[in-house]
Amino acid sequence: MSERPHVPLGPGVEFDTVRRLLEQWGPHARGTGDDAAVLDVPVGRRLVASVDTAIENVHFRRAWITPSEIGYRAVTAALSDLAAMGAAPLGVLVAFVLPEPWRERLPEIAEGIGMAVADADTLVLGGNLSTGAELGITTTVLGHADRTLRRDAMRAGDHLYVTGHLGGAGAALAAFLAGRAPTPEHRERFTRPVARLAEGQWLLAHGATAAIDISDGLAADAAHLAAAARAGVELVLADLPLVAGVRARDALASGEEYELLVAAPQPLDTDAFAAAFGTPLTHVGRVVDAHPGEAVVTDGGRRVAGGRGHDHFQG
Repeated sequence: MSERPHVPLGPGVEFDTVRRLLEQWGPHARGTGDDAAVLDVPVGRRLVASVDTAIENVHFRRAWITPSEIGYRAVTAALSDLAAMGAAPLGVLVAFVLPEPWRERLPEIAEGIGMAVADADTLVLGGNLSTGAELGITTTVLGHADRTLRRDAMRAGDHLYVTGHLGGAGAALAAFLAGRAPTPEHRERFTRPVARLAEGQWLLAHGATAAIDISDGLAADAAHLAAAARAGVELVLADLPLVAGVRARDALASGEEYELLVAAPQPLDTDAFAAAFGTPLTHVGRVVDAHPGEAVVTDGGRRVAGGRGHDHFQG
């Protein structure tokens, strides 16, 4: 990656705002100011790119979380897509739709973004500012890998694993919607998710072949994997790793978890994973020839509903 400094900016309120952002981010932003970022991709590696948007009153409400938390989770959600590919980050581009009432809170949002890129050991490489009716943060993430985890690489007979624990984000959302304060642990899972970047690279190096990050809910995202691979998925309800205070059936539909669901032809070393990252890797099911394109959840051998999961275009 280029080590060049920021290009000097001209006068105006918009550029003054950019200068304040760059001052806030300090060493966590680099080489901005041109019309596009210039990156060096390591020799023999492929560029991996993704984009994600967080919109006020769709992905969060102002009364629920702080501006810093809004910035943190917006960037982390995008970085999680790189984790699901087994890629290492090169940097992020951040575009804001910034309504007038939010402008005085921009330094706090930027603080959260700075913490997210620091936690991911990456940089802000540029972005855009615009005005609009509601706050929106669009994050483009750029990464690199010599090979990747792909959804369509899953095959019948593969083992299925989940990183971390599930259900906290969904429990927090349910509490917010009911007008209650979530427990501190559930709130933390909603406001400070983890992009499993190093974990994704470890899983790729140790035999995983397919993955997806859990943004729509485990059952729904398992079905996405099944559809991509034209295979069936069977999940065992009793085996799900749960955040304290969450029921397994609720965890199935808990979205915005940003844990990884991965498939591997051979068993993965769950003890080595836990020792490396301080979080569990749990066997939750298998890939099968039956019911291609579907994710089936069983409880004591009986099939149970997996939950609809999140869909941006369904009410």
